[in-house]
Amino acid sequence: MTPTAAAALGQAVLALHLAIIVFNVLGLAAIPLGAAMGWGWVRVRWWRALHLASWAVVAVQALLGRACFLTLWQDQLTGVIYWPLPIWAFAAAYIALFAAVVALWWIVPPNLRNAPAE
Repeated sequence: MTPTAAAALGQAVLALHLAIIVFNVLGLAAIPLGAAMGWGWVRVRWWRALHLASWAVVAVQALLGRACFLTLWQDQLTGVIYWPLPIWAFAAAYIALFAAVVALWWIVPPNLRNAPAE
């Protein structure tokens, strides 16, 4: 792979990885805030299921003692989002955050239908 192609691929993986990180983290804040503010979109079932599934993938990888595959790819290509911490530190954080997402499913339940609440 040429250096230019590797750089372009690294930027694409970085952009995807950052988008997923933002989706996961902002979702954790938006769900309880949106429930308090009456924002119907935070109860849209497909969005909540996607958020839960995304966190589940992160937590399962951590439980298996593996770093996120996007982190590994991105580290090989650019090295921007790689923190040299032991995997157990990430596993503890990711499992706790996944537990928070699961708790939010019951605290702020999604609608039975995919439309936002009126």
